[in-house]
Amino acid sequence: MKVVAVIPARGGSRRIPHKNIIEFVGKPLIEWTIEAAIASQLFDKIIVSTDDVAIAKVAEECGIEVPFLRQAASDDITPVSMATIEAIKQAQNYWNDEYDVVVQLMANCPTRGSQEIVDSYNHFTQAEVNYQLSCFKFGFMNPWWAARLDESSKPAFIFPESLQMRSQDLPDLYCPTGAIWIARVPNLIKEKTFYGQDHIFYPIGWKEALDIDNREDLELAAIIFKSKLFKV
Repeated sequence: MKVVAVIPARGGSRRIPHKNIIEFVGKPLIEWTIEAAIASQLFDKIIVSTDDVAIAKVAEECGIEVPFLRQAASDDITPVSMATIEAIKQAQNYWNDEYDVVVQLMANCPTRGSQEIVDSYNHFTQAEVNYQLSCFKFGFMNPWWAARLDESSKPAFIFPESLQMRSQDLPDLYCPTGAIWIARVPNLIKEKTFYGQDHIFYPIGWKEALDIDNREDLELAAIIFKSKLFKV
């Protein structure tokens, strides 16, 4: 099978301007994902899908050819899966090639390394499914005790029955993360979502699953990154 990695990285981030190339532990944020993709040695092609010339330049400095910019799906409303589909179509037209499997690696997940990518891909091929999304298990933030607060700060518990149970007796819950999403290309193009028929989740460690959306996430990721002596 031919396997392609797509790293979506649009330029219009609101909460952290130019987030995908902001400095993170000594390198542009996206460089950590590019290096992990290269180190995995899985991919026939690595595509950085961006609408931004500055991001394209950083990718090229990392050794990635960026012969075209994204022509569609660059707003902050369109699902990222559509940006990945657009990248695949552009790549197949440009290089006159066909890809069987795509691995989507979000640039704002820098703590995911090459080993997580390899392990996820191996699980995907062994599971013989069309879609696999990375996730992590909730830990100290117990979602069973989640509550909404009204204007007077009165809580309305989402799972009120769980309050009568000990935390160790509650089943594990998982949350998706954008670190490593995998799909068979024909299915993704047809269904236009990684949450297609027969999709499964693959758990990775919460430290490797961090999504950076705001400044607090950025600070936490840097602390985790340094504490684990990260290797791509």
